[in-house]
Amino acid sequence: MAVFTPLSDAQVAEFLEGFDAGSLTSLEGVAAGTENTTFFVTTDRRELVLTLFEQGEHAELPFFVELLDYLDEHRVPVASPLHDHNGIALHSLAGKPSLLFPRLPGKYPKAPNLAQCQALGDALGRMHRVSRHFPGSRPNPRDLHWLLPMHHRVLVYLPPDDQALMKNEVESYQGFFGDTPDLPHGALHGDLFRDNTLFEGDELRGIIDFYNGCTGDLLFDLAIVINDWATDADGRLNVERHDTLLRAYLARRPLTPGARDAWPMMLRMTALRYWLSRLLVVYVNPPAHDLTPHDPEQFRRILLARIDHDTLPLPEVHT
Repeated sequence: MAVFTPLSDAQVAEFLEGFDAGSLTSLEGVAAGTENTTFFVTTDRRELVLTLFEQGEHAELPFFVELLDYLDEHRVPVASPLHDHNGIALHSLAGKPSLLFPRLPGKYPKAPNLAQCQALGDALGRMHRVSRHFPGSRPNPRDLHWLLPMHHRVLVYLPPDDQALMKNEVESYQGFFGDTPDLPHGALHGDLFRDNTLFEGDELRGIIDFYNGCTGDLLFDLAIVINDWATDADGRLNVERHDTLLRAYLARRPLTPGARDAWPMMLRMTALRYWLSRLLVVYVNPPAHDLTPHDPEQFRRILLARIDHDTLPLPEVHT
């Protein structure tokens, strides 16, 4: 059970009094989650999700609130936090920063079909188009500036071939992105794996878990999505899912020539980003709680596939 801070019904009932959300009828701890405490809250009026933040930089939470409010105002399918009677969303409960969200329906697709890929690509394209004008700022915490120092921390744990692979890749990114024209910037989700979406059938009902949200290269976000949503078990790209998702995305937000040139290298860099972050959890910073880390090998395999087989052509979109 990933409930790190227990709450009583009385505590939550009192907390709800500050919101126009109804009276508590049931409270259920959520087992899923690796960093924060989550409860499903049912009132006599609606279904809600209560999150208590256990880790991370709490000073950055206002950024996430502002981003979710902004995206919700622009009709992107996200769960924007509830604001209390005074217009405040971020509170403290049991000594932890807390947010209250509407509970969106649906579940994530373990094996997304083409209709779900199309829906996600369309939503991400709309999100990136409007997020370019988001006024907030939070530097990407996992971009090349992070890779440069952090990859040295895992090299000692790797066999020589993997050490060489990682060092050569990071050097390649330095050379490539150092000479690349500025790519379009905006607000990113930063971790848009399939388990951060909610679908009812083929309808996307919500994009959730924006706690890796930041501002930076929009191409970084898109590459993370393709490496998860359009990759087969062997690490190779699946042509149908790749083209369906990207065609829907590009219809909403075409890529600049510079972004098209950078696309193959960005796919590689985001694959290494997750290989490295998972290695760090295994060898350097094990989770604070008794949780099983994600397998780093998955993204090593994806990285090798992107190197060995390059990438698929970007689909043509006629508007």
